[in-house]
Amino acid sequence: MASRSVIFDFGGVLLRWQPQEIIDAFYEDQALRSALSRNVFRHPDWLEMDRGSLDEDAAVLRFAARMNRPAPEMRRLLQLVKSSLVPVPEVVAIVRGLSERCVPVYGLSNMSAATFSYLSQRYDHWTLFRDIVISGEVKLIKPDAAIFEYICRRNGLEPSETIFIDDHSPNTDAAARLGLRTILFRDANKCAQELNALLGSHSAGE
Repeated sequence: MASRSVIFDFGGVLLRWQPQEIIDAFYEDQALRSALSRNVFRHPDWLEMDRGSLDEDAAVLRFAARMNRPAPEMRRLLQLVKSSLVPVPEVVAIVRGLSERCVPVYGLSNMSAATFSYLSQRYDHWTLFRDIVISGEVKLIKPDAAIFEYICRRNGLEPSETIFIDDHSPNTDAAARLGLRTILFRDANKCAQELNALLGSHSAGE
């Protein structure tokens, strides 16, 4: 049976997400770069921001304390993170093509509520999505099964007829265990090809 709906991850799929580039742009000193990776981007607090259990103001203070750097500096870092999340035109074109062909498209992203609030005001392609579930807003996070169950229940989606696209294999693995069809995103062209195969008579390309 061909799939009928598509769920897109955002960071690393629809939006460019390159943490190391952010780190390298923020500090020239290699020791500071390493500390920033360890104490901010790879620290459990980052996931807690995405989960919505740690707000941005509190996170800034924790980052500043661990980095031994001023809080305003850490606030500038989070602003750089937000502004770095720019749309990938080829993927937006896939979403637009699906929407124009009446294939229901949804968004599911691990992201803080503050970050998505910024992005929602900056870009207009969000109207292509039937619904968007942001981890920081619903207090659930990938790859926990609960967030996949949540988006399916909220939108009346049948997992076996739904495609989930993500660039992080633990997330696609978790979705597959719940019966969703999955695409591990590597680039837009390959994604479009895999989508076309799964969608049957529907086309994923422009």
